[in-house]
Amino acid sequence: MNEEALMETPLFPLPPVINTASVTALRGQLVERRGAPLELDASEVQRIGGLGLQILLSAARAWAADGQHFAITKPSSAFTEMLRLTGAANLPELGL
Repeated sequence: MNEEALMETPLFPLPPVINTASVTALRGQLVERRGAPLELDASEVQRIGGLGLQILLSAARAWAADGQHFAITKPSSAFTEMLRLTGAANLPELGL
């Protein structure tokens, strides 16, 4: 993707807590954005559970299957730590 197209990619802020109570809404918001480039801002994430991580991995794979740009940007230390603890920090789908 060229630099100009990346500048036009919408930045979607992730909620501070991504858990069982919030993943249904998050999934719906992501589905609404499918088919277009997307960057997720993880700077405010304080907690993310396993189901939230699954939703993000599923989204990353869906965007890849569609040939669309998908990225998680500005990961908070809590977000990064959860990825490290679960072994997801090195998954190429997440692009971190």
